[in-house]
Amino acid sequence: MLSAESLLTELYKSFTGNFPDKVVALPASGSDRSYFRISKNGSTLIGAINTSVKENEAFFYFSQHFNHHGLPVPEVLMVSTDKKAYLQSDLGDDTLFSLLTTQGLSDEVVRYYTEAVNWLPSFQVKGIEGLDHSYCYPRKYFDRQSMMWDLNYFKYYFARLSGIVFDEQALEDDFETLVSFLMEADSGAFMFRDFQSRNIMIRNGSPFFIDYQGGRSGPLQYDLASLLYDAKANLPPSFRNQLVDVYLQQLRRIINENKRTKSQLTEDFKESHFLKYFDGFILMRILQALGAYGFRGFYQKKEHFLQSIPYALGNLEYLFSQPSFNLHLPELVKILKAAIENKNLSMPKPQNLTVRITSFSYRNGIPKDNSGNGGGFVFDCRALPNPGRLAEYQNQSGLDQPVINYLKTYPELSHFLENVYNLVDAAVKNYNERGFTNLMINFGCTGGRHRSVYSAERLAEHLNDKFGLNIVPEHTEKANW
Repeated sequence: MLSAESLLTELYKSFTGNFPDKVVALPASGSDRSYFRISKNGSTLIGAINTSVKENEAFFYFSQHFNHHGLPVPEVLMVSTDKKAYLQSDLGDDTLFSLLTTQGLSDEVVRYYTEAVNWLPSFQVKGIEGLDHSYCYPRKYFDRQSMMWDLNYFKYYFARLSGIVFDEQALEDDFETLVSFLMEADSGAFMFRDFQSRNIMIRNGSPFFIDYQGGRSGPLQYDLASLLYDAKANLPPSFRNQLVDVYLQQLRRIINENKRTKSQLTEDFKESHFLKYFDGFILMRILQALGAYGFRGFYQKKEHFLQSIPYALGNLEYLFSQPSFNLHLPELVKILKAAIENKNLSMPKPQNLTVRITSFSYRNGIPKDNSGNGGGFVFDCRALPNPGRLAEYQNQSGLDQPVINYLKTYPELSHFLENVYNLVDAAVKNYNERGFTNLMINFGCTGGRHRSVYSAERLAEHLNDKFGLNIVPEHTEKANW
């Protein structure tokens, strides 16, 4: 069986007539899809591998449909015969969430959020025009069954696994009450389903939108709730309210422009009707997110997903404090308030393990383990591509972006680090379970400046994200740079 890189290499050759220079794996996300950046003479495409053919077909169809309506999404360039691999245009690495994380609510980030909210009504109103629902996966509509799936996801993967005691029949009664209320809302729009800041790419100063393959017909409120109450984005309430106003103003404009379609949505829209159900859809979206965090965190043991739970609970705490929230859901609210009062249930167990990561030069030897425990890992980076041999990088280090960009282009680096992650993850988990307190990990190269520094930084990012650690790598040769 061909590897993912080989499959995409063959697909790229079929599309362009040439073999690529490099095929580099991109960091894994919350989905089961695998993405790769494929480059040739400075030009890049994105290759994807996904075994779910129906999900892929939805993505292919929606991409074509949205491009036809002038909406900013990637272009699908070529699809394999089995529909499990495909090429699409490259929108870069910057997401709205990554910019928010690094810049906070800067003027630039505020502008991107505003632009995203202005685009949303176009997806919802124009995107439903001529939509072939047979491509929607796994459901054509966000109907009663879809809502009950999400609510049971919350019940089994969050409420149960977090250890909260509840009356199951009373909770089911609340689910029925919530779903019956939300089913009263108009549902004639295109519903993106996962309209959140990680799925908004920023390229050349403009937003583009990805991961809409779960789209279907549904209510207007859900997607706006998804963006504004995205847990780790943690937007301030005043900014959320500002964006609601921006959205409603743009929605009115788009609906007026499209009244010729004579759809139920364009004929019946009333702002008061939208706001009547908005809190209910905020609650539904947060419950779906808590179920996802519980599944990935409690069940699959991917601890970095648990770090989003306190933010989601904070959003619920704010929602419950609002005068507009008047839904009578006693058992559900009791469960959520118990979780809010005991946020520690959602966090990873305290780490007693101290992990020290260093980069070093083999000329000066392996750094000493001052903990007295000995052992740990020493990874030799000297077999990896060496930027230090190129004049433009000799006065830079593995902390500098040009060197980082250079090393990222080599698949050898991603393969090397993937193996490092597998070894170190197993050790960190085992050491924590056994109550060990120290682990030292060293990366060495010839000068201790480029490859070892880059590798140490990537491992620290990985461990900080996965295990909730706070590691700052030590670069032993930094004084000599």
